[in-house]
Amino acid sequence: MKKITKRILAAVASGALAFAFVSLSCSKTRVYGSADTVFAETSSNPSVSIPKDALNVVEALQSSFRAISQGVLPSVVEIDVTEKKTVQTTPFDDFPFFFFGRPDREDSGKEKEREYTQQGLGSGVIVRRTGDTVYVLTNNHVAGNATDIKVKLNDGQEFVGKLVGADERQDIALVSFEAQKDSNIVVASLGDSDNVHTGDICLAMGAPLGYSQSVTQGIISATGRSGSQIGNMNDFIQTDAAINQGNSGGPLVNIYGEVIGINTWIASSSGGSVGLGFAMPINSIKKAIDDFISKGKITYGWLGVTLVDVTDKYKENLGVQGKHGAFAAQIFIDSPAHKGGLQAGDFIVELNGKAVKSQAELIREVGYLPAGKTADFKVIRNGKTVSLKVKIEERSKESGTDSSKLWPGFIASPLTDDVKKELNITDSKISGVAVRNVLEKSPAAALRIQSGDVITAVNDKKVKNLEEFYEALNLSNNKEIWFDVYNNGHTISTGHYKF
Repeated sequence: MKKITKRILAAVASGALAFAFVSLSCSKTRVYGSADTVFAETSSNPSVSIPKDALNVVEALQSSFRAISQGVLPSVVEIDVTEKKTVQTTPFDDFPFFFFGRPDREDSGKEKEREYTQQGLGSGVIVRRTGDTVYVLTNNHVAGNATDIKVKLNDGQEFVGKLVGADERQDIALVSFEAQKDSNIVVASLGDSDNVHTGDICLAMGAPLGYSQSVTQGIISATGRSGSQIGNMNDFIQTDAAINQGNSGGPLVNIYGEVIGINTWIASSSGGSVGLGFAMPINSIKKAIDDFISKGKITYGWLGVTLVDVTDKYKENLGVQGKHGAFAAQIFIDSPAHKGGLQAGDFIVELNGKAVKSQAELIREVGYLPAGKTADFKVIRNGKTVSLKVKIEERSKESGTDSSKLWPGFIASPLTDDVKKELNITDSKISGVAVRNVLEKSPAAALRIQSGDVITAVNDKKVKNLEEFYEALNLSNNKEIWFDVYNNGHTISTGHYKF
């Protein structure tokens, strides 16, 4: 037994010596082959020689980024939210326990409501302080539906937040928390996003993927990007500064340490940053901060028209080829637009002396107008420029929802050869405009007009194209209107719609 023990101890000792040798050889710098071999950690002669003047420039830039980050990050917060949601459940939700519901319960087989909680996080930036109340700007999709909000500062302080107001159209929200005056609270400086240009250096800050507070750097890739694809009325600043999940609500900052935008969304197939990040310009949000604090909501101006993007072919048929503007395809009866003389078919080219470039721009600019303000419009109607004054009203939840007042209640399209083929119209003598998108309860629906019909005459006056159709549709010249409608080889006259 003693011999076996000695052998085991000898083996252990040998193993220990071998392990010690290997350990020492791993930590020791060994030279293989020539004595000229040099390892990275022992090199004393850098292989890259940077000119001093060039290095001074880069160091100055680095110092700027450090200063910006140190100055702004204290105003950047992480926002942790909890949302409570209610869903309808059925007996099948109890499966596999009771496939046909629970026989011991009287409500077995009936739908029930079940509440569950969902947690998330985003970013925000402190934009104002009034006494002990601190206000944080973020996105609606971050905090708009939150039941519980926690605000975490850069220095580790945590506060219970309260939703002051939220707005879905612009995807912005304002959160507040209470902090004593001796708390280390830093309020960010808001810049002028109208002075932002493509190529400007910028930094995106926030809590991407929960890593707060983080900074990425890039340039302004473009300005004036439409937010229509995500249902947002704002235009956007596009940047290649990395913006990932969790960055939403954080600030986009210029080289002066000023907030020029609020990070909102990314264009990505994977959900991660692929170089296409978008931020709302801060100038379009400044008024919203005041509205949230004073009213708890944003107030929008309402015009009362339906705007439609039109093609060059459509513009040609309308007689406005080569023009930029917004096409008013329909108008709400008794709306501010109707009272001010706007007509369905008007091509709006100017608002308050500023050229209108697109439909999205007009929606945005009208939305920013305060209720009660009289706005100056210029429109092209029947080839002529017409000036109009319209008194803007406040937009409500009901504004624009009553299709019974939307005139004419459908979208008119040029009757091109392709459209004729689509509608199986072989008679070359048929001319007019094609009917699209008839709305329920609208005047067109009341007159039994259907999508696919062709309007050939208005009040017995033949119409050959869009320009003639909208000229005949002018409400100021008619107390009642009726149509001649062609469909499947038959032409009929509708009833008379009276105003």
